[in-house]
Amino acid sequence: MDSPEGRTEAALAGVKVLDLAQFEAGTSCTETLAWLGADVIKVEEPTLGDQGRGASTDVKGVDSYYFMLLNANKRSVTCNLKHEKGRAMFRSLLEQADVVVANFSLGVIERLGFGWEEILKINPRIIFAQIKGFAPDGPYAAFLSFDNIAQAVGGGLSITGEADGRPMRPGMTIGDTGPGLHCAIGILAALYQRKLTGRGQRIEVAMQDAVINFSRIAYASQALWGKAAPRVGNQSILGTSSPSECYRCKGGGANDYCYIYTTRAGNRQWESLLKVIGREDLLEDPRFSSPEIRWEHREDVDALVGSWMAGRTKVEAMTALGKAGVPAGAVFDTNELLNDPHLRKRGMFVTVQHPIRGDFTMPGWPVKMSDSNVAVTTAPLLGQHNEEVYGEWLGYTPEQLGQLRKEKAI
Repeated sequence: MDSPEGRTEAALAGVKVLDLAQFEAGTSCTETLAWLGADVIKVEEPTLGDQGRGASTDVKGVDSYYFMLLNANKRSVTCNLKHEKGRAMFRSLLEQADVVVANFSLGVIERLGFGWEEILKINPRIIFAQIKGFAPDGPYAAFLSFDNIAQAVGGGLSITGEADGRPMRPGMTIGDTGPGLHCAIGILAALYQRKLTGRGQRIEVAMQDAVINFSRIAYASQALWGKAAPRVGNQSILGTSSPSECYRCKGGGANDYCYIYTTRAGNRQWESLLKVIGREDLLEDPRFSSPEIRWEHREDVDALVGSWMAGRTKVEAMTALGKAGVPAGAVFDTNELLNDPHLRKRGMFVTVQHPIRGDFTMPGWPVKMSDSNVAVTTAPLLGQHNEEVYGEWLGYTPEQLGQLRKEKAI
């Protein structure tokens, strides 16, 4: 919606979010909402705050890069939920909030007096979102979980790695950020539904469940072959097409590889590949006549393609094949991506100014919207916005907040 000044409002402008999350799953959810324009208030314990601030930091007492990557565009207040006055302040915040997000261990928020039933009494329009390792009504409800645990129990490890090797954790933290993004989708849907019903609702996301959802194609393999989806290295998990492999390229570096995949829906991309590598003589070769037959002869396919790839850099290979309509992707590492001028210009990497760390370059928000644009800002220091938020939301004066700080309520 256009503002009176002619500026375009952010998509979630005016939406108030209370963020009780720690580490990655919950903070990924709330950072997503912040990047969409919501006013996300990170409510933290007064002495140490989010445990992610200190976890893996390289400088004692300074927020970790890990924390900074997960808490951009938020404001921080401190509030002692074990203190009577702190709980009273939080109840007042809940009265004004649209959303509250928590990822405490089972039963913690209820023991603090802010379970769903209690929050609903305070604010019937609020959306209360929780992310847990396992479903709260299941056999593992009380078990702790982190990304690697979620990937194990959600099936991610079972389908990652070489066929004759041990299960491997995928490099991305889909077991943490994945549930956070699922939760954000649920919150957006609940905000929309509230316009129709006037009611808030509870949203629950289990990390195990989210990893299962990310693994849907593995269940196509399960159905197709009647057995557990296997580990197949870089090959297609459905086992119905070749090439589907990461090939060594010229350069000798750890990531001097290019991945090539041709569709299982026909021969067009395979035929284009043969033309690019100068092997049109194989267009009628019966070993390569269909995706399924190429899969059966995948060692021959890999030898053929691999020999061509070895004489080119990964970018040369990707460019030649891509221009011919053959899906190919150079294996870019984090440093190459971080310094890619196009990705910088696009805003996929942005440099923010941290009060202590100084310039810090981090990934931005990948969703581009024609009528909503939110600049990335740095993660907040612990309690940085106490005066600002408690003044705006609750009308507290600096003197009142000073007294509450002395009493250790904030």
